[in-house]
Amino acid sequence: MGDHVDERVFTRQDRTEFREKTARCLDALAMMLADGQFEIAEPRLGLEIELNLVDDACDPAMANAAALDAIADPAFQTELGQFNIEINVEPRPLAGRSVTDLEHALRASLNAADEKARSTGCGLAMIGMLPTLDEHHFTGEWLSADPRYDLLSQQILAARGEDIELRLDGPALGDGAERETLDIVCDTILPEAACTSVQLHLQVDPAEFAAYWNSAQAIAGVQVALAANSPFFAGKALWHETRIPLFEQATDTRSVELKNQRVRPRVWFGERWVTSIFDLFEENSRYFPALLPVSTDEDPFAVLARGGTPALAELRMHNGTVYRWNRPIYDGNGDRYHLRLENRVLPAGPSIVDVLADAAFYYGLVHALAQADRPLWTQMTFDAAEENLHAAARDGIESRLYWPELGGIGPRELVLRRLLALASEGLDGYGVDPAERDRYLGIIEQRCLTGRNGAVWQRENVAARERAGATRSQALHGMLADYLEHMHTGDPVHTWEH
Repeated sequence: MGDHVDERVFTRQDRTEFREKTARCLDALAMMLADGQFEIAEPRLGLEIELNLVDDACDPAMANAAALDAIADPAFQTELGQFNIEINVEPRPLAGRSVTDLEHALRASLNAADEKARSTGCGLAMIGMLPTLDEHHFTGEWLSADPRYDLLSQQILAARGEDIELRLDGPALGDGAERETLDIVCDTILPEAACTSVQLHLQVDPAEFAAYWNSAQAIAGVQVALAANSPFFAGKALWHETRIPLFEQATDTRSVELKNQRVRPRVWFGERWVTSIFDLFEENSRYFPALLPVSTDEDPFAVLARGGTPALAELRMHNGTVYRWNRPIYDGNGDRYHLRLENRVLPAGPSIVDVLADAAFYYGLVHALAQADRPLWTQMTFDAAEENLHAAARDGIESRLYWPELGGIGPRELVLRRLLALASEGLDGYGVDPAERDRYLGIIEQRCLTGRNGAVWQRENVAARERAGATRSQALHGMLADYLEHMHTGDPVHTWEH
């Protein structure tokens, strides 16, 4: 969730200074963009995967400190809850057979980490939301030890001025079943820790960033519909990708009155197509007060005058607490700096090959759309793209989305008729090996033909167990045990049986 922050109390002066420093960072970024000095590398695949820890009974294991000590690999880090860890994968070129190489390396790394974690009594679960989490897991004692997490929780609650309400209902679990409703109140942001995702990174030329961001926004609903894997939370069957609305609610800094005034939410799709990456950083600074106003002594203009790379620490800290579904990232490495697009809409899991199939589809499609002669975002409203995201999160692979020239259409038909060919074209543009391209996009194709993604499999498994007489808790624990067994085989979810 970002850089380490020491435990402290923020003053009014801290906030004033931080705002001024952030504005200065923003001015420096504008100058750097005008000078055209950003590093332009070959396209690279980079990703982060958030993971859950479970014990032998498939309950959450509050043991990330012990698990990380046992894993002893700097690629693995803490996350918000003590039942979370994260793996960061070093970026690598997209061309050739890099995705297959990454699949093998990632499987070896996660298998080794899982084996070491088991020495502490827990294993790794790669799933959008851990279905055995319950309300009693959302108290402050289960926050990870890094003071950043407690500070962030305190700041969000202070900004709200009241506890966090989580309210949601979802499609019935089966024929004749009733819709289920979530209505709970929490005094921490720990429910956000239930939302475990895959975050895809793409280094982008600043001149092309707007085209790539707009493309990623336009396809966010399709991504979620295909990859939904979060249908259960706190014992309830809710949206197919409950992670989307839950994350929006669990980190919402607005009171009811501020929502009524249409103040922008902290978890934000945005409100318009953009013409420059600067638009995004400027909106973040203009619309959102600081949550973690930690200032440094750096003068970014002095660093630039010396020919160095400014850290822009205040801008990066602030940017890290505005949770756009597609987020701009500024980063430096030695004496070079670059910009990345971080795609945050995908859930973790179900298997490594599913994750990489989703990644291949995203990278190929966003590239094809960004390079198109007639941009997609000139043919649909921004509101339509946002509505697609929430429709897909609610109803998953059987949702109804809007698409230019086609009107309302199901994501399965849309992908088979239009988008697979575009994704294939985009991967060709990146120089991906044809056999590798066909393998990963073939998984997406089969997911569409079978209509089975992670959310569908989970819902069907739980419904079958309940028809056989299991309680909801028994069904969720049993389903998760089956899920973990399938996850470890490495087979794509469309092939899983109950």
